[in-house]
Amino acid sequence: MSVANKSVDTIRILSAEAIQRANSGHPGICIGAAPIGYELFADFLNFSYKNPKWENRDRFVLSAGHGSMLLYSLLHLFGYDVTKEDLMNFRQLNSKTPGHPEYGRTDGVETSTGPLGQGLGNAVGFAVAEAHLAALFNRPGFPVVNHFTYVLCGDGCLEEGIGYEACSFAGAQKLGKLILLYDKNDITIEGRINTTFTEDPATRFAAQGWQVIRVDDANNLTALKAALNRAKSDLTRPSIIICRSVIGYGSPLADSADVHGAPMGEENLKKTKEFFNWTEEPFCVPEDVKEHCMQIAEAKLEAENEWNKLFEKYQREYPDLAERYRKFMDGFDPDFSDMQELFNFDKPEATRASGGRILNRISDVMPNLMSGSADLAPSTKTELKGKGYFSPDNREGCNIHFGIREHAMAAICNGIQLHGGLRIVCSTFFSFSDYMKGGIRMSALMNIPVIYVMTHDSIGVGEDGPTHQPVEQLIALRSIPNLKVFRPCDGKETAAAYISAFTQSSPTAIVLSRQNLPQHEGSGIKALTGGYILDDCEGTPDVLLIGTGSEIELCTGAKEMLAKEGLRARVVSMPCMEEFEKQTDEYKDYVLPKPVKARVCVEAASHFAWYKYSRDFGEVIAMETFGTSAPAKELFEHYGFTKEKVAEKAKMSLYNIRTSK
Repeated sequence: MSVANKSVDTIRILSAEAIQRANSGHPGICIGAAPIGYELFADFLNFSYKNPKWENRDRFVLSAGHGSMLLYSLLHLFGYDVTKEDLMNFRQLNSKTPGHPEYGRTDGVETSTGPLGQGLGNAVGFAVAEAHLAALFNRPGFPVVNHFTYVLCGDGCLEEGIGYEACSFAGAQKLGKLILLYDKNDITIEGRINTTFTEDPATRFAAQGWQVIRVDDANNLTALKAALNRAKSDLTRPSIIICRSVIGYGSPLADSADVHGAPMGEENLKKTKEFFNWTEEPFCVPEDVKEHCMQIAEAKLEAENEWNKLFEKYQREYPDLAERYRKFMDGFDPDFSDMQELFNFDKPEATRASGGRILNRISDVMPNLMSGSADLAPSTKTELKGKGYFSPDNREGCNIHFGIREHAMAAICNGIQLHGGLRIVCSTFFSFSDYMKGGIRMSALMNIPVIYVMTHDSIGVGEDGPTHQPVEQLIALRSIPNLKVFRPCDGKETAAAYISAFTQSSPTAIVLSRQNLPQHEGSGIKALTGGYILDDCEGTPDVLLIGTGSEIELCTGAKEMLAKEGLRARVVSMPCMEEFEKQTDEYKDYVLPKPVKARVCVEAASHFAWYKYSRDFGEVIAMETFGTSAPAKELFEHYGFTKEKVAEKAKMSLYNIRTSK
């Protein structure tokens, strides 16, 4: 047996042993796809185990994230900081080897994967970023940005709708440095796919503009090598290599769902080792395999050395470009204190329109910014003016036509952000955020600063009706840990939302109006606190009026009405609950004094988020049904969003307090 084949078997056994020890995991793909992983790492993937974040490395995405032990075994063999003990702690608390790959936890893991199809979208994003940066910085003889993105998926990733969306986009964009390795074993958790996935993937991908290559036996390293070379030779389109494999190859459970998502059991593990003539102690790597893989890993360090030499020459030949490249990679840090014009608004305006101007002004000082939309940029106002659209003919374009592919858009943007060197904004109508929830959740889980602009934020959408009028979406996004959700009341709060988004590391959703809103005198940079006193009264307020977005106008109107009746009201704008909750208790008590128990919370969306602030005697004016089709002004009146209703509820809250004593 060659040392290469012995290395493949080592990957198989290490994976099966770790899964058995954890009594949890997915051994089937790890065993069946081991030759694919080995061939890629040994002969194709450019990486530096000593510097896993080397900028010009090839990216590898395990979209089939349930096969995480396959990746951990590869990282262990090829020198990354994944030890024998880490393998033995697979799926244990605080280990480097969690059940699915997690970005930031394990060297060599490019992105968190597991929800099937997300990794495909991420890989497309990596390829977009590489193509865009290459167009900006490469010069004849100086390919300083020049790497491939490889992604491994199974049948499940291609069954998911996001997989189709992402691959269709990649084909249309002719992303020739994207190579998909498809581990085709025809088995999912419930069994064979003969009643769920019977289409011909080769025909499907050919129709999407991909180069299609077949490997009839995934155990054939020679065939895999030839297929990968062929894929790399065609840079005019992405490539898929359909690798016919046997799930759990060599085990008594091979070619069955029994080996997909559960440990194979001690007896079956023993028989699997017998099949591969395996005599090593558990979690031990044969010396010849260890030496072989580390020789390969050491040799690959030369690619980084050669790139460093190339970049030194590039700096001498193109010093301005080299400096700009470094700024892209290190990240721009705009001085927003010098951009006071972001807060200059003199007439009522939809916050989507305000946001568009703000975004374009920021792009002037952040040339590494890209912006894309799910076919709605004219409505969301997120086009970067004069900066072209990314396409096969214009890789320098800073705008992206994602097409009507919200879910893939979010995942692709995660990949663009993860690649390094770029910042990304994407947009759609707020009601369609449901379609991209999976990708938004992954942004938050990985703590990466993708910016989601969601316009047409409420029943203010009007005539388009309940299908396009978001109601439950605000509470859905607010429930995602680590995601900031801003719903600004005017242009100045919109500017603050963008500043927050561009100066913090977590993802942000900026939720903007379709209809014109007034500019409030007391708004502005204070919105960075998440909640603040917008319009106060003299002395201690009798009632607090708390709202967001378009409903702030109702609160200020109600304040004036209440004043005529001798009641003092404080208007509190709460554009971002997440930021407000980060403030000190002293600040929060200053804005929302505990002794002031009369409160009215107003938002044209679900009421669930507001009881924390309305407390025992407060009132909430919110949506408890879907909307309906009618002009926006009529809808607000129909559902009780009027200054009169806010004032009425304020007096009711005061009455509740008096009668409770």
